[in-house]
Amino acid sequence: MRRLGTGIGWRPEIADAVERLPGIDWVEVVAENVCPGHLPESLLRLRERGVTVVPHGVSLGLGGADRPDEARLTALAERAEALGSPLVTEHIAFVRAGGPLTASPRLEAGHLLPVPRTRDALDVLCENVRIAQDALPVPLAVENIAALFSWPGEELTEGQFLSELVERTGVRLLIDVANLHTNHVNRGEDPAEALAALPVEAIAYVHVAGGFERDGVWHDSHAHPVPRPVYDILTDLAARTAPPGVLLERDENFPEPAELERELTSIRDAVRAGRERAGADPAPLAAQGSAGGGDATVAPPARPGARERLAVSQAAVLSSLVAGTPVPEGFDRVRMGVQARALASKRADVVAKVAPELPVILGEGYRAAFLDYARTRPMTAGYRRDALDFAAHLLDAGGPDNPASRRRLREWWLDRSGPAPRSGGRVARTARKVLLRGV
Repeated sequence: MRRLGTGIGWRPEIADAVERLPGIDWVEVVAENVCPGHLPESLLRLRERGVTVVPHGVSLGLGGADRPDEARLTALAERAEALGSPLVTEHIAFVRAGGPLTASPRLEAGHLLPVPRTRDALDVLCENVRIAQDALPVPLAVENIAALFSWPGEELTEGQFLSELVERTGVRLLIDVANLHTNHVNRGEDPAEALAALPVEAIAYVHVAGGFERDGVWHDSHAHPVPRPVYDILTDLAARTAPPGVLLERDENFPEPAELERELTSIRDAVRAGRERAGADPAPLAAQGSAGGGDATVAPPARPGARERLAVSQAAVLSSLVAGTPVPEGFDRVRMGVQARALASKRADVVAKVAPELPVILGEGYRAAFLDYARTRPMTAGYRRDALDFAAHLLDAGGPDNPASRRRLREWWLDRSGPAPRSGGRVARTARKVLLRGV
């Protein structure tokens, strides 16, 4: 494992700024947002300069009850090979539930949700991680996530859960110190205790990001400046070990390049302060550390029934968040309500990005209409399908009220719902008139 140094999350909106930022040793790209055969020119230029590129997956759902999807694993492997990456990363989370293990409809969260820290969940996670490791051409590192709610009846702390995961699988860790801060505010968990329990030799790199607090709840937005408590946790971590790499994440509300540069400087300062506290050589990040993760024993298969039990509990939680079913017993109803609203809001935001015509067609009424739709209609097959389903729902209900907007929405839905863009021929027009009957 190579040492990474100081990095930043590559996003198309700041691609030019990233190329110009001084002292960038590596970048991380959302794996699902790049195509191996058509890599962005900016990433190709960075690679030519010797900048390491790491693909960061968000949709594998290693903490879910199902075994990892082979097609998603293949896609992640292809991106690692296309980018010449030294490792790939994913999350300790579940992102979908339901399906054959529960004999219930498949549901998509559209977001990373926390797994229960139980023996069943750990067994399933270990087995899923080993499946992923066997399918990937480079080492895997998994990230601790931020959470708005806690599971009742947990059997392990965050540190214990991660430590046993590493011991049983040899997987590396991506430690997000912003997520440790989030869980401190939202779940009362002590970041220092979590760090003390971590197998620090398994850390591949570290994430740093910003967020905001509202009504006593911390939202890990990746759209705000990094707060002082997050830098303090980074310093604490650096006092325990020299992190092989630290990366700044920013996904929205991108500031000027000068502000990004100041945050990167603050990251370096926080790490240096930690190393000095430890009495270690405060050398640059790229000259320190190891992305270790030792040899692992073969993880035994999950205990009989573990997947089924986890599947039932995750389906009940996700259904309450996205389909309006009752909150399962033992969960904080207020926090679950906050999470449900956050999921719906994110769906509205992402659908507006993947289908930017919808907010244009619907104007100021887009968001209210989408949130009303999302309350009882869960996402089942990704955001693009969600956009089409939302448009079909509006049309089926006789909306929007404005005839011109309704006509434009109908045209958009027809153009996007077929296997290929519409042609202008009479046959195509006639076929779509048939489709419109009853809409």
